[in-house]
Amino acid sequence: MNPIARTVFKAPAKLYDRELGWLLGKRFLCLTHVGRKSGRRYRTVLEVIGVRPRTGEVLAIAGLGPSSDWYRNLQAAPAAEVAIGRRKFVPAHRVLDESEAADAIADYERRNRLLRPILHPVLSKLLGWRYDGSDAARLRMVQQLPIVAFRPRGATTSDQEGTDH
Repeated sequence: MNPIARTVFKAPAKLYDRELGWLLGKRFLCLTHVGRKSGRRYRTVLEVIGVRPRTGEVLAIAGLGPSSDWYRNLQAAPAAEVAIGRRKFVPAHRVLDESEAADAIADYERRNRLLRPILHPVLSKLLGWRYDGSDAARLRMVQQLPIVAFRPRGATTSDQEGTDH
């Protein structure tokens, strides 16, 4: 990765490091998690692909798949904190099932129609196959790229199935 791209990708984290994450609005969240081997605390900035006001959940996708360090760390231990805008909370999380995840991606694409010319090629590159935005492609994608829902720990939701991890 060239130095300019590296700087651009690290910029959101730098804003959160300086307590300026609110400048990003609610488009990104900063996840604080603990290394499964090192025990060190890490911060990873993720794009918010959906918000569920009814449940208080925010959704993020593991864009590098289940081998993403932050995702693997969550499998070993719960996250320490989520910061989004000016809000911070200790999160509970769950991995969306395939149907719910495919619906979340469809909703993201509907809300971000103008990004489609960029989104589909980027997803194709991440996935290793041509993503065309069809229902079948979405279902195939969420089998490769898990979607995680975060909500304040202790919050109860009536429309969720499954358990916190």
